[in-house]
Amino acid sequence: MNKWSFSKLKMAFIVAIAGVLLLQAGTSAFASTNQHYLNLQLFAKVMNLVKKYYVEEVDTKKLIYGGIKGMLHELDPHTNFLPPDIYQEFENETSGKFGGIGIEITLQDGILTILSPIEDTPAWEAGLKSGDKIVTINSKSTKGLSLSESAQMMRGDNGSKIVLGVAREGVKGKKDYVIKRRTIKIKSVKHSALNDGYHYVRLTSFIENSSREIEKVLKKVTKEKAFKGLILDLRRNPGGLLDQAIKISDLFLSKGTIVSTKGRDKENQKVVSATSAGTYEGFPIVVLINEYSASASEIVAGALKDNKRALILGKRSFGKGSVQSVVKMGDGSGLKLTVARYYTPSGISIQAEGIVPDVIIDEVDSEAFRKAIINRKVRREADIDGHLLSAKEQKQAESKDSQGLFNWWEKTAKKGKKTKNNPLSDFQVLQAYNYLRAYRTIKNM
Repeated sequence: MNKWSFSKLKMAFIVAIAGVLLLQAGTSAFASTNQHYLNLQLFAKVMNLVKKYYVEEVDTKKLIYGGIKGMLHELDPHTNFLPPDIYQEFENETSGKFGGIGIEITLQDGILTILSPIEDTPAWEAGLKSGDKIVTINSKSTKGLSLSESAQMMRGDNGSKIVLGVAREGVKGKKDYVIKRRTIKIKSVKHSALNDGYHYVRLTSFIENSSREIEKVLKKVTKEKAFKGLILDLRRNPGGLLDQAIKISDLFLSKGTIVSTKGRDKENQKVVSATSAGTYEGFPIVVLINEYSASASEIVAGALKDNKRALILGKRSFGKGSVQSVVKMGDGSGLKLTVARYYTPSGISIQAEGIVPDVIIDEVDSEAFRKAIINRKVRREADIDGHLLSAKEQKQAESKDSQGLFNWWEKTAKKGKKTKNNPLSDFQVLQAYNYLRAYRTIKNM
């Protein structure tokens, strides 16, 4: 056989193999499609049998909605079907105003769990805490309920009451909390000036105006000559809008990756990078997180950590690293569908892993902290009543805006005054403040 004939035979063989593979692929695709339609036929047949023979007349829409919910229940807890009334409430929540009691919930091991009570809401004021397990709603068990079903049960008219049966770690039995619903107006950004040019910003959630509110604070404090550093508190922040997490991260980064998403669809495979415009740099940041910091909070913490822009302090975050896309359906309902996973700039998946702090510091009960301050055994000249004031103490005495941090704590604690309105009464915030001061001292050495 000559060379030309061999080449022709070889080419014919390759074409034949390709044809077989294409035929197999086509057969497989046909079989898959055929099975898909057979399953749909099964669903339609069951629905028709129910419609025709069920003991009572049933609503077709109710059956279809129930079928959709059952289908999505086989997926992850964050994929939900939102009937028209729930979808409308969902849109209201992201705008920062809605009715209810003010809690973010999740499912942990199939148990309805409070991810975070929103500050200054009925749930917060009633004493509900992150990690509490809601076992009953108005005496009805929450076992087997989806997140959307549970949320719907907790909503109601302003002024109406709801009873939540709550199990708390370390507390025996169930405790009922009677809570009055009201319109929730979220103020997601809270700012406090600390001592010596340091500032504290608490971000409670990521809603439509969060990045604008933080930028307002940054514009104000960075104009101060004494400004030295910032504490960004993301503890107990359950997340919210992705675009707000990106915009807030971008406020502190002039370059580098903020977050990437990877999903089956190409549209959900994205890399979001920081821009140089409008960046606030040149000062240290400490970001506080804990086990109830989730989703958008983890994106911000991961972006600032991996880009070496901030020190992350506290406890490992929640680990909610999936992307949900909300699609409005024709009848006013909505589909909240998990479409991708979040990855930090270093390529680490947040899902079920969370963000690990650079410095791990446990929370300390504020009352225990207060007692420790009061009962400290070490005494110095400055602790004796009537002692001669030092030059620093004289200067502080003349200024109403500045006083010794430890002296403030001790005097306030001894008098039994409430310290919760001062961020530095929080042990972790106090440690973040100390790290900021240490950074400036070391930098100047």
